[in-house]
Amino acid sequence: MNSCGSKRDPGLTYMPDMAYSRAYEAYAPNNLAKENINYVDYPVAGTIRRGDLFPYPLPNDTNGYRMSAQIKDPLPPLDSNQMKEAERLFNINCAIYHGPNMDAQGPLATGGKVPAVANLTLSQYVKMPVGTMFHSVTYGKNNMGSYASQLTRKQRWMVIQYVKHHQLQGAAGGSAAAGAGSTTGTSDSTATK
Repeated sequence: MNSCGSKRDPGLTYMPDMAYSRAYEAYAPNNLAKENINYVDYPVAGTIRRGDLFPYPLPNDTNGYRMSAQIKDPLPPLDSNQMKEAERLFNINCAIYHGPNMDAQGPLATGGKVPAVANLTLSQYVKMPVGTMFHSVTYGKNNMGSYASQLTRKQRWMVIQYVKHHQLQGAAGGSAAAGAGSTTGTSDSTATK
């Protein structure tokens, strides 16, 4: 007496496309639409890539720029290896304009290719909140374009930590020189930034 039938018959599978789904690489070319398979080839709105920081919440307008002063750096202080990586990112993306010393002496600034490059060693930029710097790097400000497509959120925060670290080192050295009565008379043509 055999009530269940042959043991060699696998039986029926309910929703075989769910039980035995085909693995496809995200964003890779495929022909699922031609096969009438429901497939969304872009991330669902509001999703965040694993390991990525939360999206920047402020809009690109004057109110968003003003409110950016309240944004805090979500990263812990960088260790020496991370600081080297931040320096590398700065040298690749920013030093061509701002110069390696952040004094607006990069090749494009001194060559006249890009006018009014910010001298990041001036007190207005040293005092600038990190959130405002992040807003400017994310959306661009005046002659500076957005770097959101070149640098991830984490990389932008790393570069800002590097800039602030460099500014603090310069301020510590600059305060001794200022105490000695030396004045340089350097002006920044981007004072409206």
